[in-house]
Amino acid sequence: MVARTYDVIVIGAGPVGENVADRVVQGGLSAAIVERELVGGECSYWACMPTKALLRSAAALRAVRRLPGAREAVTGALDTGAVLARRDAFASHWKDEGQVSWLDSAGIALFRGQGRLSGERVVEVVAEDGSMTSLTARHAVVVATGSSALLPDIPGLAEAGVWTSREAAAADALPGRMAVIGGGVVASEMATAFAALGSQVTVLARDGVLPLSEPFVGERVTASLREAGATVLLGAEAAAVERAADRTVHITLASGELVEADEVLVAIGRRPNTRDIGLEQVGLEPGDWLKVDDTLQVIGDDGHALSGGWLYAAGDVNRRVLLTHQGKYQARAAGDVIVARAKSAVVEEGRWGRHVATADERWVPQVVFTDPEVASVGLTAAAAQAAGLRTRVVDYDLGAVAGSALHANGYQGHARMVVDEDRKVIVGFTLVGPDVAELLHAATIAVAGEIPLDLLWHAVPVYPTVSEVWLRLLETYGR
Repeated sequence: MVARTYDVIVIGAGPVGENVADRVVQGGLSAAIVERELVGGECSYWACMPTKALLRSAAALRAVRRLPGAREAVTGALDTGAVLARRDAFASHWKDEGQVSWLDSAGIALFRGQGRLSGERVVEVVAEDGSMTSLTARHAVVVATGSSALLPDIPGLAEAGVWTSREAAAADALPGRMAVIGGGVVASEMATAFAALGSQVTVLARDGVLPLSEPFVGERVTASLREAGATVLLGAEAAAVERAADRTVHITLASGELVEADEVLVAIGRRPNTRDIGLEQVGLEPGDWLKVDDTLQVIGDDGHALSGGWLYAAGDVNRRVLLTHQGKYQARAAGDVIVARAKSAVVEEGRWGRHVATADERWVPQVVFTDPEVASVGLTAAAAQAAGLRTRVVDYDLGAVAGSALHANGYQGHARMVVDEDRKVIVGFTLVGPDVAELLHAATIAVAGEIPLDLLWHAVPVYPTVSEVWLRLLETYGR
């Protein structure tokens, strides 16, 4: 067995693990990263990048068709082959040479294989050929192994060979009929993508479409999916699944109704990739989400860090927020605090200190790339009320903004801000409409910065842009 020692060892070379390793190296420590699949992780090959590539061409075509003078130049439909080829390019054709080259240029050592904790600060890596390397960390081990699709315990589902988000993102051909079990972000985005590309899509949304968003979001996305030709069955629950000899999948609903499809995408949630990383060797339960404090140190049920405070967890695996950008945010905080502790420097643990992941609490931005797009940050009206805040909800028709009418004929959208009445700051902001993703960061700054409404009056939006909705919301609120 080969033995090596580094200051920090990271298990998982997705965007979160890469960012942790990069931060500690920039801070003057040495780092090794362990990866059993492709360097770059889920986001690069089976999630963020390929799925948005699948969605973008259809979004661009819709935008052109909403503009007289431009739509007359469009004479054909989407070229499915070209869309899939572009998707393949953004997934680097499922090869990670570029990412490996970046690790090398950043001074980060890569060990390929399954990484498992074997004791305090020790990770054993078993390569595909069975060879083993023992890595010892002087200061910290970081678990950044992410999450995988959760498959529900539905009779026949496992045997039916259904798709998860991975198979959908990497599909090399379109199914004629696709059923989607779930109504969340992945389910909604993939239903949007495959319907636009020509599949006959049926969505089985037991809890509704985008149920964690403001109610008007799900209503608009549901209406759009139906307009695109998809069948959306709200409240529908799959009771049994069977793939017949002719490869047709038969889904029996709890109501007794039968749905048939050529492929079934299951997108109901995620589970942590912690089952085979040796957690039991350090007193933790395999397969569980890892609990962390605000500096991303793993803590036990008593709320205290493990002995010595050497184990950290960043990204999906800690279940704080299952979004790539928030995982990278956590990675920056974790990497920096590991360096600070290693060098006995001051740890900034205040509310907005550089070593804590404060924004995970109430300041999380997210974009859902459906048609229409959904952009939100902070709390929904219901979540703010549940948190005990005294709020006022302000709504505005996004289509009534002058810049929206210029952006696209018949522009339809909606904006909502949730105001904490005691502090006179915005705690939640939601936009739904074409191309609203690029409007979100202004709202994120307002929410995270807790900018008083009186001050926002002096942040003048440019006319005529869609951003003028800020003025309209403030006018509706009243000074």
